[in-house]
Amino acid sequence: MSRLIRFATAPGQRRLWRVLLAVLLVAITWLALVPNPPRAVSTGWDKSNHALAFASLAFASVWAVWPRPRQWGWLAATLLAYGGAIEIAQSFLPPRTGDWWDLLADGCGIALGLLAAWPVAAGAARQR
Repeated sequence: MSRLIRFATAPGQRRLWRVLLAVLLVAITWLALVPNPPRAVSTGWDKSNHALAFASLAFASVWAVWPRPRQWGWLAATLLAYGGAIEIAQSFLPPRTGDWWDLLADGCGIALGLLAAWPVAAGAARQR
């Protein structure tokens, strides 16, 4: 666990996390807005796709931008707004449609990503 803590929280790694976050944002935006996303990039269930995407975004965002748990409320709100923007955009892009259940799945994914980051953040705080 201490290797993971050092990897996730080392000051030199922040650039790597920011690059990963940027790649995730571009890939998720493209997958969400393209008329027919590739089936090979799917879990097989739309809601789990949303949850996995937003869990990944939340986890990467913690180490890229918001490493302190006190800031995670802002992180969750920002990612949920991003998910809402995607749903609004999809409502204007046939054959896509906006779906409130997708936004709920995004929120569940954000919670899972933050839950996964919590033990690493707590371990880092103990090591300081």
